[in-house]
Amino acid sequence: MLVVISPAKKLDWAPRETEMTEPDFGEDALRLVETARGLTHAELKKLMHLSDKLAELNHERFRGYAEEPEIEALRPAALAFAGDTYQGLDASSLDPEEMDYAQDHLRILSGLYGVLRPRDAIQPYRLEMGSRLKTSRGKSLYDYWGDQLSKALNAQGETTGAEVLVNCASQEYFGAVDPKALKLRVITPQFLEDKDGAPKVVSFYAKRARGAMARYIVTRRITDPEGLRDFDLGGYAYDEDRSTEDQPVFIRPYSNAA
Repeated sequence: MLVVISPAKKLDWAPRETEMTEPDFGEDALRLVETARGLTHAELKKLMHLSDKLAELNHERFRGYAEEPEIEALRPAALAFAGDTYQGLDASSLDPEEMDYAQDHLRILSGLYGVLRPRDAIQPYRLEMGSRLKTSRGKSLYDYWGDQLSKALNAQGETTGAEVLVNCASQEYFGAVDPKALKLRVITPQFLEDKDGAPKVVSFYAKRARGAMARYIVTRRITDPEGLRDFDLGGYAYDEDRSTEDQPVFIRPYSNAA
C-alpha cells in the first residue's frame, strides 16, 4: 500500500541531522526554476496570489535555487514542510525503522519536484500545483507533469508489491496524477466533524487528519484496505453507513476537535 499527501506552503527550516536522498525529478525541478526565474515580482505575485512580501520572498528563493546546493541549504522533505497535514504526520517523531518504511510507502506530491520521498533533499520553495505556469509542455503544471507522476507511483507500487494507493492529498495536488495512466486502485478517505448531527468537512481538521492517516499507515504497516477502518487517531471512528469501498468515511464529534 502506498499513501500520498500534499506539500505545505509553510516551511520549517530548522537544522536536521538525518540522511537525505536525491529527488527523482531534480532535473525537471531545475527547468521549472529556470522558468520561474524569468517572472517579474508582479508576475509571480499574480501567479500564486501572493502578498508583496511573499512574492519578494519567493522571487529570491527562485533566484537563489542552486543546481548543486550546499548541504546546509537542503532539508528532508517530510521534515521541511510544516502545514496542517504535517502536524498530523509528525514525521520528526518517527523512529528510523518507521522512516525507512515511509521512504518506500509514503509520497509527497509537489508542484516543483513532482513526487518526493520523505528523505528527499529539497531547497526552500513555493510553487503550488494549481499554478498556471506556462512552460514548453503547456499552460499549467498539470500539463508540465503529464503522466510522469502516475508512472512514478506505478513503478513504486511494483517495487513494493502495492496494489492500492491511499489518496490523502488535496484535490489540487492529486489532480496532477493522471487517472488513465495510474494502475493502482485509489482509496480516498474522508474526514468529517459532527456538529449538531450534521457532519461536514472542516478543511483545517481534514488536512491534519489526512496527515494522521498517512502516519497510521506507516506506523502500523497497513497493507490491506480493511485495515484503514481501525483508524482512530484524533477521536475519529469509521462510519460504515456513509462509506464506500473506495471512500471510507471517518467521523468524530466536533467537540473532540483540537
